[in-house]
Amino acid sequence: MHRAQEEDPEHSFQLAIYHHDELIVDLHAGEGMTPDSLMIPMSVSKNSLGFVVALLLDRGELDLDAPVSRYWPEFGVEGKAGILVRELLSHQAGLPEAQPPLTDDEYADLEAAAGRLVTQLPWWRPGATFGYHGLTIGVLGAELVRRVTGTTFHEVFEQEVRAPRGLDFYVGLPPELEDRVLETQPMRVPDGAAAPPPFERSPGQVGREVFAGLSVQRSEEEALARSRRSREIGNPAAFATVSARGIAGLFAECTVGLTGPALVSEQALARVAQLQVAGTDAVIGIERRYGVVFQKPSANLPFGSHRAFGHDGAGGGLGFHDPRTRISFGYSVRRTPFPGGADARALDVAYLVHAIVDGSSPSSGPGADTERRAAPPA
Repeated sequence: MHRAQEEDPEHSFQLAIYHHDELIVDLHAGEGMTPDSLMIPMSVSKNSLGFVVALLLDRGELDLDAPVSRYWPEFGVEGKAGILVRELLSHQAGLPEAQPPLTDDEYADLEAAAGRLVTQLPWWRPGATFGYHGLTIGVLGAELVRRVTGTTFHEVFEQEVRAPRGLDFYVGLPPELEDRVLETQPMRVPDGAAAPPPFERSPGQVGREVFAGLSVQRSEEEALARSRRSREIGNPAAFATVSARGIAGLFAECTVGLTGPALVSEQALARVAQLQVAGTDAVIGIERRYGVVFQKPSANLPFGSHRAFGHDGAGGGLGFHDPRTRISFGYSVRRTPFPGGADARALDVAYLVHAIVDGSSPSSGPGADTERRAAPPA
């Protein structure tokens, strides 16, 4: 990371890594960056949903093989009665967006957004394929948690995960913490390179329609207002507000325990980390592998062993735990790296740390193969 800072003086980042319960890496660099700075990590946020689902599995309150309609009766219309919980939470349900798309105001009210999605015919026959539910998995997952627990996702995560362990991983940022926020910065496209078209990889790609609303151009003032509102609302799919210590700490507290026993049992973790789908994602058009909510490592997202689970973000962030090496990893970056998705520099560090822990030589890592770094929208 120090070399990356020398090569790119504008590189502004945080990096935190636990091995078992020991913080072995704690770095930050860049103008204005401190260990306590908070940023929106985009889809790294989804890790909060994954761990809440695991908590509910531990308690026997949620069954991955039950139909969603057991907990949410209104869901079972328009061909959705047979969709299992594991299918809903692994991007197989065919609900990557509403038709017409949900607006910012609708996404601001998760229950109302869920009400729109629940009446919809799936874009494909559920289970026939999988496609990234980039924002809607936050809506659908949060509503499922509300139906199971009788309280909101935000309350469950805050009261049972974040607050008891003092984690800088906020799903809904308190206003008094706004002074710790660093606004994320847009990608800079290198000279001579074309701006990446992450949602238009083939002419018929449904991602073009799913993510059409994300390409709306906004003034700087509008973008800042939208960012502040997103932090306050905290859709668990993409708009948590975190530090790298918060990301790594979330994984470490849930898997091995830092300030107390692990929050989630190994059995529940194994179930959510189990591979559910693999292949070409029907929405984003690149190779992806998913467990229950969590991503799994793939050729173009090589963050750990086959047992590892976590999630990257479109802005470059990355969080994961690998049960084989007991590494819990958190990385947050201020400027979106080209061409988007998990920062190649973070993936290189992940490779090196795994190699060191394994006692093997890190003489060749994933960095040489740029194709493995295909940009994942998140």
